[in-house]
Amino acid sequence: MKFSELNLEDSVLQALDAMNFRECTPVQEHTIPVILEGKDLIGVAQTGTGKTAAYLLPVINELSKGGYPADAINCIIMSPTRELAQQIDQQMEGFSYFMPVSSVAIYGGNDGIRFEQEKKGLTLGADVVIATPGRLISHLSLGYVDLSKVSFFILDEADRMLDMGFADDIMQIVKYLPKKRQTIMFSATMPAKIQQLAKTILQNPVEVKLAVSKPAEKIIQAAYICYEAQKLGIIESLFSQQKPERVIIFASSKLKVKEVAKSLKRMNLNVGEMHSDLEQNQRDAIMHEFRNGRISMLVATDIVARGIDIDDIRLVINYDVPN
Repeated sequence: MKFSELNLEDSVLQALDAMNFRECTPVQEHTIPVILEGKDLIGVAQTGTGKTAAYLLPVINELSKGGYPADAINCIIMSPTRELAQQIDQQMEGFSYFMPVSSVAIYGGNDGIRFEQEKKGLTLGADVVIATPGRLISHLSLGYVDLSKVSFFILDEADRMLDMGFADDIMQIVKYLPKKRQTIMFSATMPAKIQQLAKTILQNPVEVKLAVSKPAEKIIQAAYICYEAQKLGIIESLFSQQKPERVIIFASSKLKVKEVAKSLKRMNLNVGEMHSDLEQNQRDAIMHEFRNGRISMLVATDIVARGIDIDDIRLVINYDVPN
């Protein structure tokens, strides 16, 4: 289905055209009409299926029609990590290019200047606030954030947020929201705790479940049965004939990430590392270098695994068996 067949405003279609978005993904085709009708929704879809656009487009569409308070927060989007919040914010900028819809991203980091910028966006009333739970609560607890006019409440990667222990934070944020609102929830899986959360915060939601997609046909998958001490040797032999290009190695902890990165550097491999001990500006710089090909291998905890869009990855190595 084409985007032009959906009930979207011309200004939204113009932005999509400028970004070369013409065909909907299945998740967009099934969820955008439901959201445009104003119904609550729970969507079960994996990362990489186009779900960010599936909720951003109809929300921007509705906000662009007017009729929402100009100096208030109209939409809250919750994200489990700063990286995903930044990515949603970038897509938001692209989609709303031709429309007077404002947004602000709220995520952790120790930068006082950034906190003040976030405070300004929240108090002036950005249309769309994209936030990690902990950071939004930091602002809410200081008493200057008014969420009483919010019309749209969106939880992206809901299962991931619960895995990270944000359930109480989410319920605390919900208390600040009006009862009359549209709530949209996306999750890659539907365990009991997600069903319970949905029951608590959604009203008669429409459920959209996409079949869990298989890996693309051309992807080769392999497993090495080995002892811990043999893992680095296997990686070294993999790259002895061919230089690594656009490789991500996932390890189970930040300590392991640091150890593996150090060992790979000793093999003269061009390596960057990503984990929660890094400052936000360091993470940004490393992701930038990796995207531009100046770093050929990224060793990371699963902070990178969820929702982060990096084109043209050649190889993914799970150094430890994923939980």
